[in-house]
Amino acid sequence: MGSLAGREAASTRDGHPALDGVVVQGFYDRMRAVAPAAVGAIERDRSGDPGRAFGDTACGRLVRSLDVDGLRALGMWVHHWCMRFYDDDTRPALRLLREIAGRAGLGWTADEVRWMLRESYAAGPDAEARFTLPLAAAGELAPGTLRIEPVVPRQRGPRD
Repeated sequence: MGSLAGREAASTRDGHPALDGVVVQGFYDRMRAVAPAAVGAIERDRSGDPGRAFGDTACGRLVRSLDVDGLRALGMWVHHWCMRFYDDDTRPALRLLREIAGRAGLGWTADEVRWMLRESYAAGPDAEARFTLPLAAAGELAPGTLRIEPVVPRQRGPRD
């Protein structure tokens, strides 16, 4: 199992100022609050029918049970999990990631987006979906809010 990112993703390796440690700790605190339910849902979905509609899965039920702040924390957690353990059986987690990325109005902050982008860069090309959520989150920010200008490789589309 490859560990690709983590607290190091908040460092200055990308040439941009480090994120405030208190801010990053806040991300981890919020993610820890949703992690047990997320792990359980992913595990149940891993052993379930992959063809079921998302709303009928354990992850779908978890998403419905969360408010916007909880859903944003879940998105950050699943992104973090996928970046760290990309070579494990992450299909249910990647499906959850895509579902969250497809939702509008989650209210990502610029710091959250920068953190996810840094995790994505740290992960490298082996983690194919590494930019799915950060790009969706960045797309909701006001123009000029994001202080870094990522150069993002083309992602595989649904028809590729």
